[in-house]
Amino acid sequence: MKLNNPFVRIMITATVMMAFAACDDTGNLPIFGPDDPGYSSAANENKNDASQDETLAQLQFPKVSGGTSEVIHHSTSDLGLNYSIEWDHALRAQRWTCFTFNASNSTQKWSRNQWYQTSWGKDPFQFDPLVPVKEQPLVTGEFNSSYYPGTSRIYDRGHICASQDRVCSKDANEQTFYMTNMMPQVNAFNAGIWAQMEIILRDRWNRSSFRDVLYVVKGGTIDRESQILSRTKSGFIVPRYFFMALLCKTGSQYKALAFWVEHLNEDHSGDDLSTYVVNIDRLEQLTGIDFFCNLPDDIEKEVESTARSQILRDWNL
Repeated sequence: MKLNNPFVRIMITATVMMAFAACDDTGNLPIFGPDDPGYSSAANENKNDASQDETLAQLQFPKVSGGTSEVIHHSTSDLGLNYSIEWDHALRAQRWTCFTFNASNSTQKWSRNQWYQTSWGKDPFQFDPLVPVKEQPLVTGEFNSSYYPGTSRIYDRGHICASQDRVCSKDANEQTFYMTNMMPQVNAFNAGIWAQMEIILRDRWNRSSFRDVLYVVKGGTIDRESQILSRTKSGFIVPRYFFMALLCKTGSQYKALAFWVEHLNEDHSGDDLSTYVVNIDRLEQLTGIDFFCNLPDDIEKEVESTARSQILRDWNL
């Protein structure tokens, strides 16, 4: 699919994004002041430097790595910020994808099946227009011509920000099909335990009775050779582990949970999801990523160090 097709959406300009940054009614940008229920007078020593990009101050963002990495935002004219990725140009892979669930982006106005009713009659997988094409896997012929070690099983184009997580508009859903939002996942994993984690996130925890805003970070391991399973035929990283880090804000209360799961060619869709739960502190040790760094330090310390037993109670697992 050519990127100059009319359905390829135009990115929001920096000026428009500034307008969105001034508001917090969608939960996109936290404003910590005396009138905010999440206000804390404590210092925040590890927050992102948002002097050049105000979006990086939002709560869903981990600490930005810098170096050969770049944070890329995808937005639509009706939704504003859709999701963001940290793309490592040297590794040719994303380190994480982050986004939010809130009232404005949790409605359903589009279905993945509707892509089959378009003139081209297929899902809109395509290159990300904001990343050099040479750094991205081919839309077809890369993952499905590479094999899980020791097997004849090929890889799916595994969404990190799930297509079903962005059905609030055609534009938002389309952006989830960028190849920078894909990581190679064997089908038993992608359609198994990973899908179950996505379902509980979307169907149980993304409800107004449970959250005001749900902040989400997802990804696969790319930085440590011991956490890389293999590489595709053209050298793209296949993560050995995948993770989700979740921060829920309800009124003045915060709670956090993480999933850490091995990328296995086995069907674990019937597993008890509590088996894969760790706290954020532990996930940071495992990944080397500083999650939810924009929280005031006292709140961050409390929610990230919560005992696993308490997490299971807080999240009804």
